[in-house]
Amino acid sequence: MNEMATQRQGDDVLLSIAEVERIFGGERKLFGGRTPAVHAVQSLTLDVRKGETLGVVGESGCGKSTLARLVVGLDLPTSGTITFEGEDLTALARKDRNALSRKVQYVFQDPVASLNPRKTIRTILEAPLKHLTDLDAKGRERRLQELLQAVNLAPEFLERYPHEFSGGQAQRIGIARALAAGPELIVLDEPVSALDVSVQAQVLNLLDRLKDQFGLTYIFISHDLSVVESVSDRVAVMYFGRMAELGPAREIFKSPLHPYTELLMRSAPAPGRHDLMSEDASAELPDPYNPPVGCAFAARCPRKTEICVAVRPAPDEAQGRGATHCAACYHPLAQA
Repeated sequence: MNEMATQRQGDDVLLSIAEVERIFGGERKLFGGRTPAVHAVQSLTLDVRKGETLGVVGESGCGKSTLARLVVGLDLPTSGTITFEGEDLTALARKDRNALSRKVQYVFQDPVASLNPRKTIRTILEAPLKHLTDLDAKGRERRLQELLQAVNLAPEFLERYPHEFSGGQAQRIGIARALAAGPELIVLDEPVSALDVSVQAQVLNLLDRLKDQFGLTYIFISHDLSVVESVSDRVAVMYFGRMAELGPAREIFKSPLHPYTELLMRSAPAPGRHDLMSEDASAELPDPYNPPVGCAFAARCPRKTEICVAVRPAPDEAQGRGATHCAACYHPLAQA
């Protein structure tokens, strides 16, 4: 049974991404020819289930943030479809962006930069209430108080400006803004990477509580594997805009199938760890202007054979112990 069929057995799919590609450039030039085209996301298929936290990991440039922008409608796919409970999000983004914003919201990486420095917190939080809900003035005031209470901020913060807050407080405000219109899905793009470690833990605990309190679904994008392991139900590993591995977080971190996943895990520093894996600085990276026809990781993989270079593996080419754990690899790592 392939990955897509396995994921769609139940009726709990909230977001479905099918064969999505995003290519930047490639437009016709005035005097003939085309501009160079960068393949940011390639043939990506993925389902997000109601109530889960799906972690998305990968190196810089692997397409994580492009995927986030596609899901929230800040960018549109070149091809493929993204549906939310059966409704085409791409068509919705073109027709009624407010309707999309009521379903899906975004929490940005830089908490302070994501807030307008000229606006008070009251104005910032009230904007989505005015544009995305039918609440009157009294209803908006009640909702503001509810939002502040939900993220553990004092009511007097409403009259202050973003520069008066720490990074952790600013991120709480960003989370409150995302919650304002009552979305079902929140995309968290590196939400704690700009914060101190102790503040990271506070924000992660807050997100976990809010998920239960409001019945939310998260797509949690990060390069920090320890954070992803601690918060995710499932993990999607991306490389060069493609899906390298997908499965339950516990299985992936215990027994990865794809050599790239193992490289990520063994390259991550941790206290007391002395067995870090490192690559030669001359390791060959794929050309985004000329994607390889086979496995994008083949040039860096010690297990590659001729088929790896010649034919792109299917996302479920390799199967783990569970039917929901799969990888795009012809020569997967042995299961523990």
